[in-house]
Amino acid sequence: MTEQRSNRGKLATVLCLLILAGCAVGPDYHRSTPTAVPAQWKASPPWKEGQPQDAAIKQKFWEIFDDPVLTELEQQATTNSPDVAAAFERVEQARAAARITRANLMPGLSFDPNGNRTRYSPSRTAQPGTALAGYTGNEFFLPLDLSYEVDLWGRVRRSFRAAREQAQASAAAYQNVLLSLQAGVAQTYFAIRFIDLDRRVLTETIDLRQKNLDLVNSLHRGGADSAVDVAQAETELASAEADLVGLKLQRAQLENALAVLCGQSASGFSLAETTRQYQPPAVPVGLPADLLERRPDVAEAERSLAAASEGIGIAKAAYFPAIQLTGTAGTESVALKDVFNWENRMWSIGPNVSLPLFAGGRNRAGVQQAQAAYREAMAEYRSQILVAFRDVENGLVGLGLLHEQFAAQTRAVEAARKSAALSRLRYQEGLASYFEVVQADRTALETELSAHDLNGQRMATTVFLIKALGGGWQADTATAAPRPGPVQNTK
Repeated sequence: MTEQRSNRGKLATVLCLLILAGCAVGPDYHRSTPTAVPAQWKASPPWKEGQPQDAAIKQKFWEIFDDPVLTELEQQATTNSPDVAAAFERVEQARAAARITRANLMPGLSFDPNGNRTRYSPSRTAQPGTALAGYTGNEFFLPLDLSYEVDLWGRVRRSFRAAREQAQASAAAYQNVLLSLQAGVAQTYFAIRFIDLDRRVLTETIDLRQKNLDLVNSLHRGGADSAVDVAQAETELASAEADLVGLKLQRAQLENALAVLCGQSASGFSLAETTRQYQPPAVPVGLPADLLERRPDVAEAERSLAAASEGIGIAKAAYFPAIQLTGTAGTESVALKDVFNWENRMWSIGPNVSLPLFAGGRNRAGVQQAQAAYREAMAEYRSQILVAFRDVENGLVGLGLLHEQFAAQTRAVEAARKSAALSRLRYQEGLASYFEVVQADRTALETELSAHDLNGQRMATTVFLIKALGGGWQADTATAAPRPGPVQNTK
């Protein structure tokens, strides 16, 4: 009967421990949007409410430009960039840290055999008034040691959840590095392409100004024109040639920058010229909220906020007792030959309880520190969402106004070309001075270069908007690159 009562008492104790183990002090994190969502964008029709999708797979956004060369460069950058490789390894580190923390949820078992030979002094076992000789003896142990922290207050579980949230934040940071790299490749690539267009315009301008110089020289030799006009024609030709050399320098620098983005040596990288005319793709109206919520920087801030929330519970658990269950079982013998003898078995088991009585305010300060860290993470999360709204607004407004400006500039280019052609005709017929030709030619060149610059800004702004929306505005149907996903299970 006594043994039955003892067994019931042990069972009740175990059940109480299991029930208490389900408790956890501190607040539980709930995902929320701490910033009011606007009813609509300034530059587009209303948008629909969406759900957070920080785990969504991003599409290959560059495919909307339908440029095989750009596609190849993006693939090279994704594969070869050392920055992406470093970010990926940071994710692996964070995941491993989460698995290390998760191991604390399980009991620890170790096999710690040891042996020693000891010289004991005579007084160690001697009784008062007796004289005993000292002796030397051996001791051999083959123990299995067990340790387990009873997670009554959720410290271990919250530590694991915090590590898991940090691993997910690291995965989002990887996505941010990857998206920034891909956007940088696209923007640098288009900058080079529009320099190619400018170089073509300048090359045509140089040919035209060379013909003008030949004409002026011919008229000067015939006495119909002055040496001043010849010098002016030579000046305009040399100026265009100098501008062309300047564009070569800009292109070389951008080409070297693109090589680094693609993880290649600048010395062995080159990009052939093209005469293709680029136009930005149309942006659909009514962009939904879930596109914005895919932004990896927003996801990173939200996961960091969740980890900070767990930190409050970890700090509060320091107020409560910590219970460590320890046990040892094995054999012990003074002779090595008897160490495996079952008669020499030994064991011990029991709890270790640590109850904080006085810590000099350390625990209270720890809770205050964790709460301040949570408020900081909340402020950073709010700031990141505001930045996201700002980026999208800038992209939408920029595309709309640049479209209007480019349309007006295109009309100006047509008018300037006509004016330049008429001025050259009037000069050949003796109805205008060469100064009029120079001014009209400069205006035509400047307006055309400005038009290319505006169109380049439109392409760059399109890429910026794609990045601001977390990778594009279309449904996620393809994988942008092999990437670490959210850490849902760290087994």
